[in-house]
Amino acid sequence: MLRIALTKGRLEKEAVALMARAGYDTEALADKGRRLILPVGDDIEVLLAKAPDVITYVIHGVCDMGIVGKDTIMEYGGSFYEVLDLGFGKCRFALAVPKGTDFYADGIGHRLASKYPNVTRDYFARKGMDVGIIKIEGSVELAPLVGLADGIIDIVETGTTLKENGLEAIEDVADLSARLIVNTAAMKLKYPAIEAFIDRVSQEVGQ
Repeated sequence: MLRIALTKGRLEKEAVALMARAGYDTEALADKGRRLILPVGDDIEVLLAKAPDVITYVIHGVCDMGIVGKDTIMEYGGSFYEVLDLGFGKCRFALAVPKGTDFYADGIGHRLASKYPNVTRDYFARKGMDVGIIKIEGSVELAPLVGLADGIIDIVETGTTLKENGLEAIEDVADLSARLIVNTAAMKLKYPAIEAFIDRVSQEVGQ
């Protein structure tokens, strides 16, 4: 039995669709109700969790594999194998500032608001910059509007939300998409079953 952790929400729907295309029986996932652990055929069990918890369950061996966004992997890290870019959930991390401002100008405080403080810190460390980081849980676009920050690092898809709030993306930080991760011990102990799953899914994503 393989256990796979899926990120609940949008990635969950696309992951289930991918598994169905790969020939897996996803009927239970289509009519799950409030259940959080569901069968996929006779030899796979799916666990539904929030994105950071997917990584936790995989690291601790509760799940053999997980499907999670690259954004969560970059923010939380951990000891596991990232084996496959699944090609859906595409977006990007971007640095955005109030339109018409120069974030790198002298005299700017270089305060960043983000839901992803580790990603933000790492990005500016590579630039050799020491910036102030303010963790925001909700609408991070508010922070520059009320003077809390000089800019934000956030996930951007179309850029519409930024424009509607007077912000513009000035730098791409990283491209993002859903990834398949594997527990390090499970890769050895359950290699044939995991390899078979990877092969079937890989054919559907063209890798």
